Amino acid sequence: MTSISLNLRSVEQRIAGIATQCGRAPQEITLLAVSKTKPESDITAAYEAGQRCFGENYVQEGVSKIAALSHLVDIDWHFIGPLQSNKSRLVAENFAWCHTIDRLKLAQRLSAQRPEHLPPLNVLIQINISDESSKSGIREEALNALAAEISQLPRLTLRGIMAIPAPEPDHRQQLIVCQRMAALYHSLANDYPQVDTLSLGMSDDLDAAITAGSTLVRVGSAIFGARQYPSSSS
Repeated sequence: MTSISLNLRSVEQRIAGIATQCGRAPQEITLLAVSKTKPESDITAAYEAGQRCFGENYVQEGVSKIAALSHLVDIDWHFIGPLQSNKSRLVAENFAWCHTIDRLKLAQRLSAQRPEHLPPLNVLIQINISDESSKSGIREEALNALAAEISQLPRLTLRGIMAIPAPEPDHRQQLIVCQRMAALYHSLANDYPQVDTLSLGMSDDLDAAITAGSTLVRVGSAIFGARQYPSSSS
């Protein structure tokens, strides 16, 4: 087995262990392998080990990988980085998911630019749950209004919400923040039957996120190793 396949098994076992401890079925939680800055060969190694969901943060890097790996037809590509309006078409045309919707204008562009031959683009609204000025996302109280507008767009399917909580070493504090996200998610799911995704949790807060009810966790370096950042990315 390759180191990536071993790492993948280890992460899957960690997720299953946390889920079991809090009375959840491991199958309820999707592992999104965050492959930003990693070569196509690493994605292929993870694919051969059974991984199918991959997350990219940079538009052009992601589009290049999608094209190079187009023969792997059952990969589910997620865009999980901040998205500028002038690059929305590339996401609309190439990805299956966009996790970082934080304004109506962006959602409208993605809907208008989504090709008719593809299924509607799955989207998540990003919540700035820790109210950080450095992070994208809307405030909690803006969720209902934006969700109502997005749900009317014909080429998008609103699937849920996403957040990147502020770093917090204390598990109890992590859990409080994650539970706030879970409450928002359940409220949204009550209003929209297609909502089924709470994208929450990375390596450092995986336990709290899964315990609170996350359905999708985003893990990168624990699978692929430390990232090599280019001098500039887009």
